[in-house]
Amino acid sequence: MLSKWLPGVRLLTRYRRSWLRRDIVAGIVLSTLLVPQGMAYAELAGLPVITGLYTTVLCLLGYAVFGPSRILMLGPDSSLGPIIAATILPIVGANGNPEEAVALASLLALLVGGVMVVAGVAKLGFVADLLSMPTRIGYMNGLALTIFIGQLPKLFGFSVDANGLIGEAVAFVQGLAAGKVIIAAALIGLVSLGIVLAFDRWLPRIPGVLVAVLVAIAATSFLNLGDHGVELVGQLPQGFPPLTLPRAVSDLPLLVGGALGIALVALTDTISTSSVFAARSGQEVNGNGEMVGIGAANIAAGFFQGFPVSTSSSRTAVAEHVGARSQLAGVVGAAVIVLMLVFVPGLMRNLPEPTLAAVVIAASISLADIPSLVRLWRQRRTEFLLAIAAFLGVALLGVLQGITLAVALSILNVFRRAWWPYQTTLGRVPGIPGVHDQQQYPNAEVLPGLVIFRFDAPLFFANTRAFRDQIRYFAATKPKPRWILIAAASLTDVDTTAADMLAALDEEINADNISLVFAELKDPVREKLERYELIGPLDPAHFFPTLDTAISAFREQTGAKWEPPRDGKRT
Repeated sequence: MLSKWLPGVRLLTRYRRSWLRRDIVAGIVLSTLLVPQGMAYAELAGLPVITGLYTTVLCLLGYAVFGPSRILMLGPDSSLGPIIAATILPIVGANGNPEEAVALASLLALLVGGVMVVAGVAKLGFVADLLSMPTRIGYMNGLALTIFIGQLPKLFGFSVDANGLIGEAVAFVQGLAAGKVIIAAALIGLVSLGIVLAFDRWLPRIPGVLVAVLVAIAATSFLNLGDHGVELVGQLPQGFPPLTLPRAVSDLPLLVGGALGIALVALTDTISTSSVFAARSGQEVNGNGEMVGIGAANIAAGFFQGFPVSTSSSRTAVAEHVGARSQLAGVVGAAVIVLMLVFVPGLMRNLPEPTLAAVVIAASISLADIPSLVRLWRQRRTEFLLAIAAFLGVALLGVLQGITLAVALSILNVFRRAWWPYQTTLGRVPGIPGVHDQQQYPNAEVLPGLVIFRFDAPLFFANTRAFRDQIRYFAATKPKPRWILIAAASLTDVDTTAADMLAALDEEINADNISLVFAELKDPVREKLERYELIGPLDPAHFFPTLDTAISAFREQTGAKWEPPRDGKRT
C-alpha cells in the first residue's frame, strides 16, 4: 500500500546496482545546468536568485519520492515564471519587499501543490485537455514574446519601469535612445546568448548554458566587469532555509486564481513531456500519478522558500542523454547544489546578470513554435485563428488573462463544433461499396423520394434548431421526399430537448406524408429514446440496423432505382 503512494520507495526495491554509476554521473552533469537555470528563472518570476536553488533542491527531492516517472526532471520553468510574477507582483508592487514576494511565492507553490495532489487523487488528469494544441501553440508563442521583450533591458544592462508587452517594448526602445545601455553588459549578455544558441544548434550534447556561465564568470574575473557597470549575482546566502509555514494573506483569491493557471500549464507540460520520454523508454504515462508527484514537489518547495515548478523538457533530455536511470540522478543533482550552498556559496558571485537574462531569452526562443503556426495556417485556418487569438491574449492582455482566454477558446471551439457540426447527404458512388458524402462526390447516385442525411454530432439542446431546420428544408424540396433517412451512427447522444424536438418534427412531417427513418442508431442512444418514451411516437418499424437494410426496405416499398441527381448535387 505504501509503495502505491510512494513510487520512489517502490523503485528502491527494484533498483539495480548497475544504474548507480550512471545516476551519479548524470546528477553531477545535471547540477551544472540546474544552478544557472534555477537562478535565471527565479529572477524571471520576480524573486531573488537564491530561491531558484532552494526550489530546485526541494522539488527534485519531492518528486523522487512521489513521482512515478524514472526520468522526468522538475524545476523552475520559463513558462511558469511570467505567471508567477503576474500573480505576486500586483500584490507586493513593483518595488515591494523581496521577503514578502518570497512568502507569497511559497504560498503559491503550496496552493499549486494542493490543487495538483487533489486533482491527481480524484483522477482529474483529463483537465490537461482544456488547452487544445492550437491554443497552446498560440499561448506559448505569446509567452515567448513576452519573456523575450521583458528580458531585453536586463540583457543590455539597464532596467525599465513599465508593464505589459507594449509598454516594456516602448520603454526598452526609449532606453536605447536615451543611451542607458551599458556597453560591457550588452557585450557579455549578447556573447552569452550567442554561446547558448550556438551550442543548442550545433553542439546540443554539450550544455550551452554551462559554457556561457563559465565564459561569463571568467570574463568577469579577468576584465573586472563589475567595475564597468555590469551587475553581478554576488555572494549567495550560505546554507539552507528552515522549514517555513505559510501565513494568512488577504489576497488569497488572487493567489488561488494564479495557482489554477499554473497547475493547468504545469500539467499540460508534464503530460506532453512524459508522453515523449515514456514512448522512448517503453513506459506508460500515469497522468494522475504525475499530478500527485508534481503536487508533492511543489509542496516540498513551498515549505522551504520555493516557488511553483513544472517538468523541464530540456533538463529531462539532458538526463536521458547522459544515461540517467532513475530519480536518483535528480537527488544527486540536488545534493550537489546543497553542497555548493553550504561550502562554496560564493561560487557564482561573479556571474553577470546579463548572462542570466541570456539564459532566459534562450529559453523563450525555445518556447516559440513558428513552424506549427505556419502548419495550422496551411492545414486549418480556423485553428490558426484560435492560436492567434491565444497569442494576442497573452501578448496584449497579460499572462494570466491570456491563459484564461486560451482555456475559454479551447472550450468554445469544442462547443462550436458540436453546435454547428458538419452535415451532408449521402448517395451511391459506382464502384465504391456503401453510400458516400455528396459534397465529396457531387455526382453520386440517389434514389428518388429518399434523402439520406448525416449529422456529425451528438444531438443536444444547442444544435436541435440546426438539425430541425435541415430536415424541414428537405421536406420542402420538390419533388417531395417520401423518406428522410438519418444515418445515425454519428449521433452519439440525444438529450431530452432533442428528443422533444424529434417527436414534434416527426409529427410535423408525417402530416405531409413524409417519414423520418433511422439507421445504425447506437444501442445506448436507442435505450435513451426508449427511456424518453420516444419509441412509439416514432414508428418502431422506422428503425433499421444498417443503412443497407433501410435502403433495401425503401426500394422494396417504392420500386425506386438509383439515378444521377437531377441538379448534379443535393445539399
